[in-house]
Amino acid sequence: MTDIHPTAIVEDGAVIGEGVRIGPYSTVGPNVKLADGVILESHVVVTGHTSVGAKTHIFPFASIGHKPQDLKFAGEVSFLEIGANNQIREHVTMSPGTEGGGGYTRVGDNCLFMMSSHVGHDCQVGNHAILANNATLAGHVELDDFVILGGLSAVRQWSRVGTGAIVGGMTGVEFDVIPYGSVIGDRARLAGLNLVGLKRKGLPREQIHALRAAYRALFESTEGTLRSRAEAVAAEGADQPLVKTVTDFILEKEDRRFCTPRSED
Repeated sequence: MTDIHPTAIVEDGAVIGEGVRIGPYSTVGPNVKLADGVILESHVVVTGHTSVGAKTHIFPFASIGHKPQDLKFAGEVSFLEIGANNQIREHVTMSPGTEGGGGYTRVGDNCLFMMSSHVGHDCQVGNHAILANNATLAGHVELDDFVILGGLSAVRQWSRVGTGAIVGGMTGVEFDVIPYGSVIGDRARLAGLNLVGLKRKGLPREQIHALRAAYRALFESTEGTLRSRAEAVAAEGADQPLVKTVTDFILEKEDRRFCTPRSED
């Protein structure tokens, strides 16, 4: 049974699934869709053209779907899509997209957004992401699956963070982070691989060893450019799935800059 507190405001047009619980003083806008089993605790605001997936749990004072923090936004219709089984904690903010970014902000499934984390306009967040307290994504950021952002970290607009990567607390990410990479520092520098995360996933040891060898070839060598080294590693490690994930990420787009162990690369 749906349970809507008497002090909550659910505007006409909102689509409310089965088993949804809307707590005291929460507000749901007319273009919002809440799937089955969604929970809004007290004082939650969900507005705009926002859809929230099944069993996602949103905690007090979260602000979801208000217009983007972008001076170029001119009131165009844009969307925020949030997947299933997410935990969105207190004071989290998530913005819809803009015309300049394709009009959609998307969040996957099974993510944890800790207190006061922020997802900016036009971001694309994968599954199983974790944003610790006060971690922030500027506009147009891409986070792949299983990314972890430490507390008070920030990712600059248009940056990409590859699958399985981890960003240390209070780290500012200016450039792309390779899959399974570990970055730290005032301005993020690559400090190695997220070996703890790889082992926790139970990946075969030989795949991890191949990835470590690829990392050395990519970032400990000074021959050629990073792109040329990635092309060579890709040719040698085409049968290694972890290596292929990293080299595909580097080679996917040209004219990208990456967090490396050395500021000059």
